[in-house]
Amino acid sequence: MPLYIIYAVLAGVAWGVGGYFEKAGLKAIGLPPITGIALRTAIALVILGLLSIPAWQAVNKSAGIKAWLMIIIGGGVIAGSLGMWSFYSSLSLTDNLGVTLAVAFAFSPIAGTVTGLIKGNQQMDLKTGLGMIFIISGIILIQLSHKG
Repeated sequence: MPLYIIYAVLAGVAWGVGGYFEKAGLKAIGLPPITGIALRTAIALVILGLLSIPAWQAVNKSAGIKAWLMIIIGGGVIAGSLGMWSFYSSLSLTDNLGVTLAVAFAFSPIAGTVTGLIKGNQQMDLKTGLGMIFIISGIILIQLSHKG
């Protein structure tokens, strides 16, 4: 199995298991979502900061401001702040939204696929179309299983 598949599966497992514990912790402590994100981010910053020290040697020093802004805005503002705040808010606002459903919505590849289609680096073909239909169908089935 290719290493990129292993990492992708590992990310899904980490987010699913982590989401379960995050929801339980938020509820048990009564922590507001924004505070939970700050705690999570502070811990991740320390761990990832230490792990990334050797990798800073490989940074492309000639990369322009556009590349840095793409990481800062895309990863820091949109995904890291807005995305995580929305995810934590969804976990904390209701007991009806299980972690399964929150993760299914939050980490659905639909937004990434649509962005790729708009930017032109993802082709719409039968496999992509069917994959999107299956993902949306799966989310609907998970939602229906929580209603009854």
